[in-house]
Amino acid sequence: MDLGISGKKAIVCASSRGLGKGCAIALAEAGCELFLNGRDAAALSRTADEIRQRFGVKVTEIAGDVSNPEVQKALLAACPSPDILVNNNGGPPYRDFRELDRAKILEGVTNNMVTPIELIKAVLDGMAERGFGRVVNITSLSVYTPIAGLDLSSGARAGLTAFLAGVARTVANRNVTINNMLPGKLDTDRLRGPHEPGSVEDPEQGAARRARLSAEIPAGRLGTPEEFGQICAFLCSVHAGYLTGQNIPVDGGLYVSSF
Repeated sequence: MDLGISGKKAIVCASSRGLGKGCAIALAEAGCELFLNGRDAAALSRTADEIRQRFGVKVTEIAGDVSNPEVQKALLAACPSPDILVNNNGGPPYRDFRELDRAKILEGVTNNMVTPIELIKAVLDGMAERGFGRVVNITSLSVYTPIAGLDLSSGARAGLTAFLAGVARTVANRNVTINNMLPGKLDTDRLRGPHEPGSVEDPEQGAARRARLSAEIPAGRLGTPEEFGQICAFLCSVHAGYLTGQNIPVDGGLYVSSF
């Protein structure tokens, strides 16, 4: 399917690896010009080079923590008029809520609620004026199915979801959409648990880990960043203009609900 977004400018946050990278690859395949961000400059450079070589699209790299206002300024200076914004950021580590102090709570809320709102605020009116805009926020299935120990992540992302539910309706008539993707168990570094960056997982241990994590998933497997990215790209396409303010679980059927 031609997604109709070839030549569009897309900012993809936290896109040097994992789900963000999956989204960047799918948007590059659709012909978008990319503005990629990541904290690890070396990993970001490798991803950008891979995408340039595979798809021949223009890729601009903006390294740094996207929650840092200066990094946001650099990102928006590089791409002041994006057509697509994919908000993504690392979540707080697994931690009992009793261990959270005010500083940790505020950091989590800043990373997973305030930062995407700041970026949306910066680009939304321009999208509306131009008559096209797609915002996709990568949140978490824990918005629907709370996980003890990830309370801060769930709370911040749920706050973002509620905040944007009304905002999405204010620009829908200008062909601007805001949707949220809720990843379940996808085979990214985050699911591997603590490990040395760049380390290679033992194949047998990896297979055992995937089997264990897949046991309760109706699809019988973990999802991949690549298929997650393809769903993101569709939400950014010209075909998804009548879909806004929605939460899309990408979880192989793990979240059980009739509605």
